[in-house]
Amino acid sequence: MPRPPKCRRVEFEPQVTYFKPAGIPKHKLEELVLTVEELEAIRLKDREGLEQEICAERMNVSRATFQRVLGAARGKIAEAITEGKAIRVEGGHYHIVARCFKCHSCEETFEVARGTGRGCEQKCPLCGDFVHRV
Repeated sequence: MPRPPKCRRVEFEPQVTYFKPAGIPKHKLEELVLTVEELEAIRLKDREGLEQEICAERMNVSRATFQRVLGAARGKIAEAITEGKAIRVEGGHYHIVARCFKCHSCEETFEVARGTGRGCEQKCPLCGDFVHRV
């Protein structure tokens, strides 16, 4: 019996979770499910352009596991695009992590919960200066 999947670390919670080909009613489409950690692998490698070793560290998995997750995600996306299928993003074994920031002026480090909608334009809670993501 295989061991249960390890919970993957995800830094991005998708706001849009459904994609479909234009001009085809939703009820006539076959759907593929892309898990949240598969989307995170695509985001880190293909959108952020990070090396696989860094991506694996950020998701708290081995490089081999990251490669499998990324390959599965790319395969599903390729299938959906070439065969006219919809993609639904949901599920998986993951946990959302907070974002860490460090102040340029006072060197204070702090976390901001995901979903605040403020992106990288954070201000230090101590001195009010703009901060950068760690």
